Amino acid sequence: MKHATLLTCALALAIGPFSLQVAAAGDAEAGAKLFSKTCGGCHSVGANARGGFGPQLNGIIDRPAGTTTDYQYSEAMKNSGVVWTREKLAAYIENPKKVVSGTRMIFWGISDQEKIENLLAYLETFQSQ
Repeated sequence: MKHATLLTCALALAIGPFSLQVAAAGDAEAGAKLFSKTCGGCHSVGANARGGFGPQLNGIIDRPAGTTTDYQYSEAMKNSGVVWTREKLAAYIENPKKVVSGTRMIFWGISDQEKIENLLAYLETFQSQ
């Protein structure tokens, strides 16, 4: 019994860091569902994406803020100097007004890091569009 407990602990310690890396990558399928419910009313992604109440989000990661041509950005967003790295976008999803003070986006943010990672994983599937 003692050996089984030690073996379980050793395995958990050995595998633990790898399971965290997998979890940190996010679940694009779960992100798609969350995007549809939470973001899809204002933003679009995919082949037919275009600006609406919010800008389209194809290729958002590593794009400078306020630069798509089919959306009228606030002065705050255009002049923010933000580049949407994965980390910066995660911070924005968590608290938009903290990242870009004066943004027009009416969204309180998401505090659940797993949901943020899922959204990012989903958005990453549209990087080449």
